[in-house]
Amino acid sequence: MRSVQLVLAAATAVGSVGLAAGGTAGALIAAEMTGGTTSAGVPLGAVVVGSAAGAVLISRVTRLAGRITGLMLGYLVGAVGAALVVGAMAASNFVLVVVGNVVMGVANAAVYLARYAAADAVSASARGRALGVVLTGAAVGAVAGPNLLGPSGDLAARLGFSRLGGLYLVAVVAFPTAGAILALLGRRTRGSVTGGVQAGTGATARAHPSVGAGTAVFVLAVTNLVMVAVMAVAPLHMVAHSHHLDIVGVVVSIHVLCMLAPAPLAGWLADRAGTHVVAGLGAVLILVAGVTGAFADPNSALSMTVVLAMFGLGWCAGVVAGSVMVADSLSDAQRARAEGIGEVAMGTAAGVGAPLAGLVVAFGGFSTLVATASVVSLTMLYLGWWTVRSRVDSSANAAATRADPRRAQTGL
Repeated sequence: MRSVQLVLAAATAVGSVGLAAGGTAGALIAAEMTGGTTSAGVPLGAVVVGSAAGAVLISRVTRLAGRITGLMLGYLVGAVGAALVVGAMAASNFVLVVVGNVVMGVANAAVYLARYAAADAVSASARGRALGVVLTGAAVGAVAGPNLLGPSGDLAARLGFSRLGGLYLVAVVAFPTAGAILALLGRRTRGSVTGGVQAGTGATARAHPSVGAGTAVFVLAVTNLVMVAVMAVAPLHMVAHSHHLDIVGVVVSIHVLCMLAPAPLAGWLADRAGTHVVAGLGAVLILVAGVTGAFADPNSALSMTVVLAMFGLGWCAGVVAGSVMVADSLSDAQRARAEGIGEVAMGTAAGVGAPLAGLVVAFGGFSTLVATASVVSLTMLYLGWWTVRSRVDSSANAAATRADPRRAQTGL
């Protein structure tokens, strides 16, 4: 199944190039079209809301027609959304820009749901590493995407469009290309309705304490909430402090690289040490990033790079851990629906967080936003510790009861 993972990673790499549009150019477009920073987080918020809706759509199609078909549909819908944004910018219609970003968000769901297709192809003990391979594919495209901010802007200008719309033109091409790559995989794996690839046996149990689906969804939602809130306004924050667009693109690329490139390592650690360890590591990294960012010099590109890189590493650990938790907590038959719920939770949390981030920055500054992220990470760290401790205690009590049945009668 190694070849399946590599094809999935290739499609994810190409598709993730298009995601740079909403993540990098969206805030700049909103500020230019509305004349203020309050709406800076709206386009990215629209993308993640669309991603949540797309997760539901793709999950339903997956159960009916196979995982590959669902992912292909997500990419095609996303391309339509990107084209709508380009047209809306030409018409100077910000409402349609937001609508286009919502539709484009369906492709965002396709990019990140592909990680579960990789998990289907392996046994339970290797799911973390399989997820990591596909997320690394996303790193390739996601790092290249922001660096196209300048060149794609030049191309857009030559074609008569706004420079800031260049990345959306890239998305119009990238998403269908990713779908075409998946079509090749679909022909090879035709006949599997549940996943489009062979499902993992799930026979290998984990040696570490497992957590429930509710905890998995919580980890995914909070991790994405923090990351999206910060990145919704970070490019605009840098531009406001006289950083050139090319520098902004490089910094965002490094952030995205830290989000995705270490995923195989995070997956390996989740397979070896347990998902609760990796989720806790992610919370600590977000905490350190928030505290550092609150005191960082906004005029220093190096300082901003370090802060955003740590946020990216925290996101990587949290999402890999949460994703493996989803795969471990439910049976194969329930997994597609649970994956959709997890993506909806991520999209909903981020869809709320991105617009609020613009308001927080407008009234309290970027340092207030990242400090708030630290507080949120503390909450996640505490609740995660409490949940794991409760489950370990429950497992210990159950084992003791099996060893001494009289405990069940006395309640001791």
